[in-house]
Amino acid sequence: MTATAATRYLYLTRHGEATEDESELTAVGRRQAVLLGKRLRGVPLSAVHHGPLPRTAQTARLIGEQLDGVPAHLCEAAGDYVPHTPERAELPADSADHLLDFVHRFPAAERERGPLLARQAVERFTGPVEGSEDRHELVVTHNFLIGWLVREILGAPDWRWLGLNHGNAALTVLRYPAPGRPASVVFWNDMAHLSSELRWTGLGPELRDMP
Repeated sequence: MTATAATRYLYLTRHGEATEDESELTAVGRRQAVLLGKRLRGVPLSAVHHGPLPRTAQTARLIGEQLDGVPAHLCEAAGDYVPHTPERAELPADSADHLLDFVHRFPAAERERGPLLARQAVERFTGPVEGSEDRHELVVTHNFLIGWLVREILGAPDWRWLGLNHGNAALTVLRYPAPGRPASVVFWNDMAHLSSELRWTGLGPELRDMP
């Protein structure tokens, strides 16, 4: 007998705006998290997963306070790491220097362990689910992992997680249907739940005037 498979809806968000030392959320970051939690009240979430750093844990807690009994789970694979360090030959010649300089700013230990954690994240959070019930899960994480998972669902080259930049407490949703149907990005970097003064944090200042 062939096992049935249902659709997974993976909700991804970057933590709220953090202080300069990244030890906690700013007042803006706390407001962002609360508003995202309120937006998600009508979603049948089965779990909230978050990385181990304070800014993701605090964001997950504030979101969870707006929900009705959705369990929260700490997950190392939802942490902050470099998922893939590209070789120069992988990259476009005109941007290779810039991209390699950026990636190599991060500690070697983080770059070495990152690919293992990225594989764990793909195994844990992506693909259809067994059974007949659709699953909705939220992962509160960091910019790099969101970029990696979006790159993965689109089948883009490994290096292409670079250049995918996610706003604080913005929302991305990925859909993994039953086998034989293509997975898709439902929406990306959605900030509809944030008021104008709370949008575009975590990205370059040149974007702050965008709608």
